[in-house]
Amino acid sequence: MRNSPVVAAAALLLTVAANPASAQDALAQRAKGSPSAPVTVFEMSDFQCPYCRRFAIETFPELDRDYVKTGKVRWVFVNFPLPRHSNATPAAEVAMCAAQQGKFWPVHDRLFQRQAQWADRKTPGAYLLALADSAGVNHAQVAACVASHETRPAIEADAAASRRAGAQSTPTFYIEGGLIDGAAPLEAFREILDSVYKAKTASTR
Repeated sequence: MRNSPVVAAAALLLTVAANPASAQDALAQRAKGSPSAPVTVFEMSDFQCPYCRRFAIETFPELDRDYVKTGKVRWVFVNFPLPRHSNATPAAEVAMCAAQQGKFWPVHDRLFQRQAQWADRKTPGAYLLALADSAGVNHAQVAACVASHETRPAIEADAAASRRAGAQSTPTFYIEGGLIDGAAPLEAFREILDSVYKAKTASTR
């Protein structure tokens, strides 16, 4: 896990939006796990990134089961669409608009599962909205949100904060003072999360 002198300050920036009064609510829409979990992970990710897809499909379900759902870890998704992925931001906009209806994670899962079907489309909008529809969103509300680019500033703020945190590629994970670059294997995450959880909870035992 790579340490960075600016990580602590950058992690705070990840929770600050243009409207500070709603920042925590906006963050909660794309967070999984208890807000009181002793460990927080920020996942800086790109919906069009194949390595992010591999992590989301192969690794995260087990981390979700063993750490997030057990109350050990709170997991927060941070948008970091890379410039070379032309459809990453449109996908993020759909996910963020769905988040307003409490549907971020179902849409997140569908975007990664169907990445091959939309990643190379010249105009992916209709397909992305169809994926959101399959998650049970209110189509009209999400379509209006996407058309207005309402969530674009939050996505850009996420990306800027990710860069300040030291992220240069996707996925990158901020875990309590350090960064993991890339889709590390499951056992690497287990080792780090177990160690951090033990250290964070040692004084409460």
